[in-house]
Amino acid sequence: MVTPALALDRARAGDEHAFRELTDPYRRELQLHVYRIVGSAQDAEDLLQETLLAAWRGLERFEERASVRAWLYRIATNRALDALRASSRRPEDMQRMTGATEPTRRAEPIWREPYPDLLLEGIADDAPGPEARYEAKEAVALAFVAGLQHLPPQQRAVLVLRDVLGFRAAEVAGMLATTEPSVNSLLRRARAAFESRLPAVGQERAPLPGSRLERDVLGRFADAVEAGDVDGMVALLTDDAWLTMPPEPYEYQGPAAIGMFLRDREARRGGRLRLLPARANAQPAFGCYLAGAGYALFVLALEGDRVSAITWFADGGVLPRLGLPPALP
Repeated sequence: MVTPALALDRARAGDEHAFRELTDPYRRELQLHVYRIVGSAQDAEDLLQETLLAAWRGLERFEERASVRAWLYRIATNRALDALRASSRRPEDMQRMTGATEPTRRAEPIWREPYPDLLLEGIADDAPGPEARYEAKEAVALAFVAGLQHLPPQQRAVLVLRDVLGFRAAEVAGMLATTEPSVNSLLRRARAAFESRLPAVGQERAPLPGSRLERDVLGRFADAVEAGDVDGMVALLTDDAWLTMPPEPYEYQGPAAIGMFLRDREARRGGRLRLLPARANAQPAFGCYLAGAGYALFVLALEGDRVSAITWFADGGVLPRLGLPPALP
């Protein structure tokens, strides 16, 4: 077995195979890290490749004062921050849904994409350091990622590095080329702003993935959607359920408001949906097809035997990323 030190020496000598041995154990967790910061699965994939290319080119400058993992996180974090600064994507300029019923509130439009559970496989449960405040499953949920996107980029990075991954303040200061007091100040502000946005009920109230209860709830939801039975969908909602459609700013809370919205969309759609199950962000999801074409993705948050949140991604193009077909026969 090749040791990390030997793989590093060989990689510095130009051995690409040794470089892959050195970096492959961290690829998926690095991609997830970048996704948390930028909110886009596609951008995270691209930025991971940029990170690995920068690491390959910068091996001679790696002084081994930190671990290879910490060094890679430093590169990935700064690539993500640079991408946010340079981003020309402006959700507020996107075309909005027309004819929608009056929302409960209009939120700040933020870009957010689902993250396939297929990419979560192989990420070690013990990857977070001892100072992490959030469990791995919680820290990939859509509500968690949405809360991050409302923070300024540097606060976002510090919160993820400290509270999700458990890096020490000194390590984060080194990654961001700043001081420990600055990191601690950014973290205090990030926690105050972020925790006020998290839902009061966490995923500990959700049924276990693949359990009989989860299958029952998802089966009833899918049957209602495919039958166009809005009352059946509404009956499954918690009293404080939310329906959101990122990056649309419209958000609907409660069975009455969500029911009015769903009836409006059902009337305008002019056809029945077919659903295929999937998983995204460690949550159950359904790919939706209209007349055989990919139509949308629903990602659900469950609370006991009810649905507490529906996140509606109105882009059938995301379905293949979750292992679903782009269209049905």
